[in-house]
Amino acid sequence: MQVVALDIPDVKLLTPDVFGDARGFFMESYNRRTFAEVIGEEVSFVQDNHSRSAQGVLRGLHYQVQQPQGKLLRVLQGEILDVAVDLRRESPDFGRWVSVLLDAEAHQQLWVPPGFAHGFVVLSDSADVFYKTTDYYAPQHERAIRWDDAVLGIDWRRELWQWGGEPLLSPRDAAAPSFHEQTN
Repeated sequence: MQVVALDIPDVKLLTPDVFGDARGFFMESYNRRTFAEVIGEEVSFVQDNHSRSAQGVLRGLHYQVQQPQGKLLRVLQGEILDVAVDLRRESPDFGRWVSVLLDAEAHQQLWVPPGFAHGFVVLSDSADVFYKTTDYYAPQHERAIRWDDAVLGIDWRRELWQWGGEPLLSPRDAAAPSFHEQTN
């Protein structure tokens, strides 16, 4: 497995070893011992989630104020631009973001530790995103930050948006407050 620390070093892009031939491929998508070695700590996952979204759907930026979730994500079908925003106040990267393109063909996974807001936009016709979480979903603690917050200035790579126009948002995401409203 290859591991690349992104510009915020705690967020890591994992590329598994994939063994393929004319029949298809095999890969080990998760191994607790290997994962602990590559991220430098023991992590327990308690929940698996799977979402399917159409092209142009933007989900996020979501986080939980209590029971923060670390997420190990991968795309099973399609392509997304995945974004993580550091909300850890003690972090030198507080308020910074990183993004990465993830698609089903590369089989890469993204580790987003607890304390980050997370979101993605679907670039392909549709995308299936599978992710493991380190804590349970707690709707009473869930919050969102505006995807287009001016202070964060996230580059959502609009040049890749084949549909043009604005992303498709849930009503909750469309009404999400700014970064400063959520973090002050």
